[in-house]
Amino acid sequence: MKPKSPDLAEVLGHASTDKRIDILRRIGDGGSISEAARRAGVSYKAAWQAIETLSNLAGTPMVEKAVGGSGGGGAVITPAGRRVLDAAALLDKARADVLALLEQGARGEHAGPGLAAMALRTSMRNQFPCTVKSLSSTAGLVRVGLELPSAGLLYSRITRESAQLLQLQRGLRVLALCKATAVRVALRIGQAESRNVVAGIVSRASRSALGAEVALQLEGGVSLVGFCDPGQRLKAGQQAMASIEESGVVVAVSG
Repeated sequence: MKPKSPDLAEVLGHASTDKRIDILRRIGDGGSISEAARRAGVSYKAAWQAIETLSNLAGTPMVEKAVGGSGGGGAVITPAGRRVLDAAALLDKARADVLALLEQGARGEHAGPGLAAMALRTSMRNQFPCTVKSLSSTAGLVRVGLELPSAGLLYSRITRESAQLLQLQRGLRVLALCKATAVRVALRIGQAESRNVVAGIVSRASRSALGAEVALQLEGGVSLVGFCDPGQRLKAGQQAMASIEESGVVVAVSG
């Protein structure tokens, strides 16, 4: 049976500096998943999860077990995995070449954080693909209505300058982001101006003296992570609500 070619568009849909690609590359170098995990600074379980995710995205295995190898039983990269690594290397070179050209053309202009900063990853745990549904001016700011997949609207308040620079318009696909610490979860939360309030089902809750971290499953399968007060005793399967200040929702666009 002819080996299946990997779906490169899916597996390399994110920056090739993705940790999962790094782990795959280290497995190829050392022939050991445990060693790759150690060098990448992740757990063995996390390394396996990375490889499984890449394989799922590619539609074909990236790694297969092998007898022998570094430290005994090891792993080898499949031909499909090698093709993914080759494609990632080409993307890295192309990106570096383009950035070099753009940076050279920008010399003499106002110094900024650099074009490479646009590829920085974020610590915000809540990230949702959305569509701009509405734009309205209020109190010198722009209120952006963001349509979540099958889960209603989320609102963000940003400056007019930011809306202009992002070139926001109705129908534009964007990413909505917010910190988990900016999301308050409780059994009941009242509506208030400038605050998003959504309802969902608790999918997990970890107890802590300082308050539990709670994951809510919203309509349409969207997952929202936040925190509840120490006195709250939320359990998986319960209905609960979450609130996010509109000013705490960040809007991002690609390119």
